[in-house]
Amino acid sequence: MNSGYLVIAEKNSVAKSIAYYLAESKVATKSTYGVPTYWFTREGVTWVSVGLRGHLMEFDFDKKYNIWVSSKISELFREEPMLIIKPDSVKYAKAIAYLSRRLSNVILALDSDVEGEAIAFEAMMIINNANPAARFSRALFSAVTKSDIINAFNNLVSPNPNYAKKVFTRMKLDLKLGAAFTRFLTLSAKDGGAELQGKRVLSYGPCQTPVLGLVVKRALERENFKPTPYYIVEATVDVDGEELKLSTDRIDDLDKATQIRDAVIRAGFLHVVESIGEKTRVSPPKPLETIELERRASRFLNIRAKNALDIAEDLYRYGFISYPRTETNIYPRTLNLSKIVKELTRVKDYEAYANSLLAGEFTPTSGGSTDNAHPPIHPTRGANAWDVTRVFGKESHWRIYDLIARHFLATLSKPAIIERQRIIAKLDDAEFKATGLVILSKGYLEIYPFETPRENPLPISKVKAGSKLRVLGAEVIKKKTQPPPYLSEAELLRLMKQYGIGTDATMQDHIHTNIERKYFTIIKKQCVPTQLGKAVVSILDENANELVDPLFRSKMESKLATIGEGKTEPTVIDEEITKEASGIYEKIQPRYMDIGSKLATILRGKSRENGANERGRKTTKY
Repeated sequence: MNSGYLVIAEKNSVAKSIAYYLAESKVATKSTYGVPTYWFTREGVTWVSVGLRGHLMEFDFDKKYNIWVSSKISELFREEPMLIIKPDSVKYAKAIAYLSRRLSNVILALDSDVEGEAIAFEAMMIINNANPAARFSRALFSAVTKSDIINAFNNLVSPNPNYAKKVFTRMKLDLKLGAAFTRFLTLSAKDGGAELQGKRVLSYGPCQTPVLGLVVKRALERENFKPTPYYIVEATVDVDGEELKLSTDRIDDLDKATQIRDAVIRAGFLHVVESIGEKTRVSPPKPLETIELERRASRFLNIRAKNALDIAEDLYRYGFISYPRTETNIYPRTLNLSKIVKELTRVKDYEAYANSLLAGEFTPTSGGSTDNAHPPIHPTRGANAWDVTRVFGKESHWRIYDLIARHFLATLSKPAIIERQRIIAKLDDAEFKATGLVILSKGYLEIYPFETPRENPLPISKVKAGSKLRVLGAEVIKKKTQPPPYLSEAELLRLMKQYGIGTDATMQDHIHTNIERKYFTIIKKQCVPTQLGKAVVSILDENANELVDPLFRSKMESKLATIGEGKTEPTVIDEEITKEASGIYEKIQPRYMDIGSKLATILRGKSRENGANERGRKTTKY
């Protein structure tokens, strides 16, 4: 048998869904080398659908480099890594090789992004070795729904080799740079007298370390901040029997603040010069792309970026939402928005609001970005909390689904109307101010409460310009300037996107890697570097700033993008970036012992410092 079809998906759940959507009769589940495979008939032909588990292959150096020796580090820049089958992917490689000998038509239904394209070409390499006569085509879809799958399989395309070349070049470069500078840091620390337990290493990553650099930079700004005292004068006035507090702006001189306070008390009143309310439209959010989903999950739900994307991928594979790895925040004309809204009327939490949208006319918001591959993230199936939690058994999956569904409806909604209120009163040259806010029309906030501002109404209807306010009391309040906060995870993701560190598919992984390496931790949504993390950044910044500078990775990503666009050959970019990295290594190699000594000193004191930090965190509020 070699006239049938072999479908290769990225995950088992997607492979299973594809089989059930395409099958004309029953689907038989079998095991091939321990991998679930789904056998069915379509138009009288045998089909088999199989799911992988991400990348089948990875780059690695020759075994002779398994022993870490400082004198061999420079050779890593000249060595060409080999593409090998990952140990945990052997059974998948065997399964698709075996099946391809029986089914020569291979449909690559991997995720529709550059990573999915690379995995598709990994599968093609394995299959070509088993069956050189195999024929390949590509199924592209943005949602695991029956209509999307059938449409994709009715409109097959050719695999894109440029996308795969881009990914393979990035993988090679990340291995070269990561291996070389990780070995440099680790071996220099050991030779400097540090004791690293077990397989502990001091890792460097071309994305990981610039991310750490951003976290450390903000932390140092905070820690080196010198607070400056200042003063305000707060006056309490009477408005129809109710108290209202107004205050001055910052006053640097205590004597001046005291004089203003005393003058207000003596005068006994303030002159109202302004009492107004200004209406403002608050626009609904733009359609949802990956990084914004991660940022909002962190801000609104306190769900870490990596967890949020992992959950979103689960929801996608089970048909609840569209593909979550996208840079698009513009709804394509081909996306039937009304159909999605109607689907959400099935859910009690959204029913009334969704029906109100369908009863009128709606115009979606629009961003300015498209990856020309996937639409913004949106629900593809109406579901309530029970529907979602019975599949995954976790409330967090429902919370992410609910955020996505509400965000989608919000993008089709009217703006909120708020009134920003202001009362200004004066005594001579001293100006006192009170500000307030009232929501006049909820608009999109009715379905999207996450952005609802705190209301603080002022009695502007009772206070008229030109009138006097009786002073009940006044006081000088001492304040001090506040340090910048540690970077929040949401803000860190914004900076990573700004600098082009990683992709929408990998940014959360670079944050997670730093946490695993104990370079920083996240406390109350804030990224707080450890002493080790600060030491690594300080030493690299002092000796090889390029390795910490986010622009180094940004330029690297820009060059890699030209491969994906078919403008540059991979060897050109590989050689160019490798040469630059090798030059950086040659610059820091003479300082090997000095760097190692500094790292060893930090590591020897790390346990004591960590203990002090932990004790401090019990009483310190950030």
